Amino acid sequence: MAGIKRKSPTVSQSLSNKSKKLKVEKSAKKAPPKEDSEDLIESDTSEDEHGYFGFAAKKGSTADSSEDESSDSDEQGEKTRRAIQKNAESRKDPGQQQPSALANLNATSSREAHAKQKALAKERKAAKPNANEVERSKKLWEKLRLKSHVEKEERKTLVKELFEIITGRVKDFVFKHDSVRVIQCAIKYSTIEQRRTIARELKDEFKTLAEGKYSKFLIAKLLEKGDPEIRDLIISEFYGHVRRLINHPEAAWILDDTYRAVATSEQKNRLLREWYGPEFSIKGLQSQGTDSAELSAILNESPEKRKPILEYLESQINQLVQKKLTGFTMLHDAMLQYFLACKPGSPEANDFLEHLRPDTTLKEGEESDNVDILKNLAFTKSGSRLVSLALAYGTAKDRKVFLKPYKDTMEMMAYDANAHHVLLAALAVVDDTKLTSKSIFGELLPANDTLPEKVLNLASDPRARAVLLYPFASDAKWLMDDKSRERLSEIYTIRSTTSKKDPNTRQQEIARSIEPQILTSITARAKDFASFGFGLQFLGEVLVGAPDVEPAKRQEALLEVVKLAQDILDSSLTSTPTAAEQSTDAVGAGPKQDVSALGKNMLKTLVQGGKYDPALKKVVRVEPDLGFANLFWDQIKADVGRWATGPGSFVIVGLVESEGFERRDEVLKALGKEKKKLEAAAGPAKADGKAKKKGDKGGKGKKDGEGGRGNAGARILLSKL
Repeated sequence: MAGIKRKSPTVSQSLSNKSKKLKVEKSAKKAPPKEDSEDLIESDTSEDEHGYFGFAAKKGSTADSSEDESSDSDEQGEKTRRAIQKNAESRKDPGQQQPSALANLNATSSREAHAKQKALAKERKAAKPNANEVERSKKLWEKLRLKSHVEKEERKTLVKELFEIITGRVKDFVFKHDSVRVIQCAIKYSTIEQRRTIARELKDEFKTLAEGKYSKFLIAKLLEKGDPEIRDLIISEFYGHVRRLINHPEAAWILDDTYRAVATSEQKNRLLREWYGPEFSIKGLQSQGTDSAELSAILNESPEKRKPILEYLESQINQLVQKKLTGFTMLHDAMLQYFLACKPGSPEANDFLEHLRPDTTLKEGEESDNVDILKNLAFTKSGSRLVSLALAYGTAKDRKVFLKPYKDTMEMMAYDANAHHVLLAALAVVDDTKLTSKSIFGELLPANDTLPEKVLNLASDPRARAVLLYPFASDAKWLMDDKSRERLSEIYTIRSTTSKKDPNTRQQEIARSIEPQILTSITARAKDFASFGFGLQFLGEVLVGAPDVEPAKRQEALLEVVKLAQDILDSSLTSTPTAAEQSTDAVGAGPKQDVSALGKNMLKTLVQGGKYDPALKKVVRVEPDLGFANLFWDQIKADVGRWATGPGSFVIVGLVESEGFERRDEVLKALGKEKKKLEAAAGPAKADGKAKKKGDKGGKGKKDGEGGRGNAGARILLSKL
């Protein structure tokens, strides 16, 4: 057909023959494989292309004799099989193969590249300003930070050399993450004058340092030493920038730490006043009126500023709350000032409490956004007062909602200097005593084997024992310090209008609910409770309180105590004072306690069957009767003479004067047999009277029966006879 060109069979055949001829010639040029060669690899090409069949085919092979062909074929086949087997083994274990030249070349190139990168980085580092000084100082820092490996004299030499390097270059060092550590190390081992030199070099840079991720720690190191000049130099640069710094992710913490732990009262007032508006942040502007940070005083002087100040303060508070930065003491102080400036029950006060109130619509397991702020507030002075006021002013429903976030933190709060005030406020104002017994004491007094140990620990702490004994002793002077009683006094004034239940009824209901657990703990660990002063006071209050609850358990506890009566009198159980008792003066809970005197007072209270009421000037017995007087007399009647003439004489006086004690005549009869000992112990009454008139200071501080004063208890017992 036209347009189609057919192939010529002659040409095609000639090309095919030519191709075959070329291939045969190419294969003929190949060198025959050696017999001992181990590199023979099976061919990937087909047999048709090479023009021969089988491994035994050779160049120019002809039909010689069948015998030669057979032998050659067997020999070649054996070599081929060995080569194929070796090749397969090498493929199975590639790790045995020798690395190729290309791999060696790549490895060499990678090492060279890394070396070049290191060299380039080193050159760039050396090109930076003060590179040599930084490198030298870092080497000194490496030596100085090893405390146990550097001698004192060597350290002085190293510090001197370090200051020679950094003096005049402090600003160049402090803004780098590695060299700022050198400055911190220099401050650690520096003298006062050296620290002041560093601070003076950094003047006008402290605000910038506070905003740095690493440099902020330098400010903390300078303030840690407590030098007034450095403190004033740093804090003065924060004036006018409080709003910016408190919202900065890095500077906020260093500002709050400075405010809480270092600043003076005047400096705190000035920093806190900047929360009230821009006019309080302008440097050089002299404030009119008071310099106090009490917002109520400022608003009383300038009533026209009430609305703008409260709006500005509320916006500041909301900014931090929304960012969940609720752990700042400065924030808690500002929140308290806002609440105190609001009239109780006003829309402003109610709206503020609404911000604190957790969401009650959440399901079980979900946590409200403002739970963190309630927890953080409880552990600061201003925050705990704010939460206490919220509990006092709130409704019954509000109080339940406010207590809920503190679940699982009650024990921590009981031991804290500020948070335990929140628990005391809850015990004082919440009318639902089942709620307080379950939420507060449910965690403090667990229903398991750890109960005695928990109660013992609570009774030995000056703050935790105030929470535990509040239902029994209320705000007694021996139980609480002046600050706690002042805080409770404020709460009492408010609860008179917001709580319905009688305070005494509330306390008695709580005491009855926790009495069984406490009695169980006393029975299990009576000896431990009687070994320290706080424990003896605890025994005296609890064993007298709520006598109608668990009478069987109470008798068991009283039996354990009466067995220890002689040991308590002799103070033989007294152990080394606990850390809490040694620091009693520091927390303001009264003078150091005389364990022997506390033991005698506890026994006298139990013997009399009630506590002494200063208002009525007599002992108010509890009902039903404790029955401790009979137990005590059975325990000590064999040694009544020793008790009556020794330090325990007033315990016997209490036994004789006890109204409900039916065996009084038996005691007096036994004392009559010891009359001579009593007279010897009592001493001359007239001489004692003269000594008192003359103000004999030499007799003060001596125990009964010592010196010329005689035993006053023995004289009272003689008068009874």
